[in-house]
Amino acid sequence: MKRNRINIKFDAFSWRQILVGSVIRRCIAAVLEAEGVGIPCEINVLITDDNGIQQINNAARQINKPTDVLSFPMFEMIPGQLPEDWADYLDPETGRCPLGDMALSLERAVKQADEFGHTARREIGYLTIHSMLHLLGYDHLDEGPQKAQMRDREEKIAATIFAMSR
Repeated sequence: MKRNRINIKFDAFSWRQILVGSVIRRCIAAVLEAEGVGIPCEINVLITDDNGIQQINNAARQINKPTDVLSFPMFEMIPGQLPEDWADYLDPETGRCPLGDMALSLERAVKQADEFGHTARREIGYLTIHSMLHLLGYDHLDEGPQKAQMRDREEKIAATIFAMSR
């Protein structure tokens, strides 16, 4: 069976690349396992700074300000309900399902970790989990059940990786 392909690109060289890449890969694998995705997937991750993510946010959403993470799902999915047959989702050349792309501001993640009183590792992981759930159809546009469902999944998956102390 083919393995997942996680393509991580850094806008600028950082001594943190190995640590950040390791956390991201571990969190992506944890989400895929927790959600029962049993097929090989491909996910593209861009690690940037506040300026880089602001440019992406403005181009994609017409919001001209930085954010922590952006998600660009390849397919529309129903949260918690995976397709019974993945055949139409697979790239015929790679045999993998291209779930989509994410962009994460490392600068923002470090600031938020400090604000929330936890480690940058935990914040990067949480943002990765959050973004992966978006790629799998979860959303939080309303303050009701969708948001609660997504937050519950984030917390449960993150708890399997690291302590969620705040």
